[in-house]
Amino acid sequence: MGHSHSPAAHVGARYRNRLLVVFVLVVVFMAAEVAAAILSGSLALLADAGHMTADAVTLGAAYVATRVATRVDTTGTRTYGSYRAEVFASGLAVLIMLGVAVLVAVEALGRIGAPAEVSTTPMLVVGVLGLLVNALSMLILRAGAKESLNVKGAYLEVIADAAGSVGVIVAGALILVTGDGVWDVVVGLAIAAFVAVRAAILGREVLAVLGQHAPRGFDAAAAVADLRAVEDVVEVHDLHAWTLTSGMNVATAHLMVTATADLQTVLATAQSVLSERYEIAHATLQVESAASRQCEEVTW
Repeated sequence: MGHSHSPAAHVGARYRNRLLVVFVLVVVFMAAEVAAAILSGSLALLADAGHMTADAVTLGAAYVATRVATRVDTTGTRTYGSYRAEVFASGLAVLIMLGVAVLVAVEALGRIGAPAEVSTTPMLVVGVLGLLVNALSMLILRAGAKESLNVKGAYLEVIADAAGSVGVIVAGALILVTGDGVWDVVVGLAIAAFVAVRAAILGREVLAVLGQHAPRGFDAAAAVADLRAVEDVVEVHDLHAWTLTSGMNVATAHLMVTATADLQTVLATAQSVLSERYEIAHATLQVESAASRQCEEVTW
């Protein structure tokens, strides 16, 4: 027994149009930033341009994932639907962010000892414009980042981009004041490190979902105790809970009940416990007689 979860109710789908708006903003600015990075010779600007390019790819993938995730399965083979598409898109964001961080770090290390000549005017102008674009994008995606892992991946990309824009402005200002191009290398490495850390944080969440870990904050022992407290339930075993996709936690459990139990009442009450106290969107519950012991508890 459990709540139905139609594709139309998918969390990420509610923010699809916002993802599209941000995607367009990022792509337009990305073209200008790549050109400015080449003309100025700035590593910091190149790092931010590379990350902006990765951001555009990630946002595009996130948008596509919301469409795939809400598509009704007509093959009969995807019994859980295509909800995990958004998790894979988030994983792609992690790989792209790590790739950009590595490339920038390698380029920065190659410039140590011989910083290239850098034109500060394009750095400062593009840095400020980039910060404005990212600030607007953050406002658009902020609400969705609290509900959808897919949107959160895009939101973290935008935050990292904003940090990159700040870094570009700082590097440009320091070079302008000191005349030393080494600041471009230092800030480039700092941006790369920041991007890598954000990727690691998101990557842990993606792996937790793909590894079918219990949802964040889910207390299995407390859930078992609450289910055992349901009238006529004498034992609970084989409880498993995991996240299918953002906003969709699922669980399975076996409930052993007394011979005189009203099965529908037990199921309805147990479902309410999992839904209201543990945010389980769909629970598959099996009821067993205490006298017959219809199954043996598995060990995984």
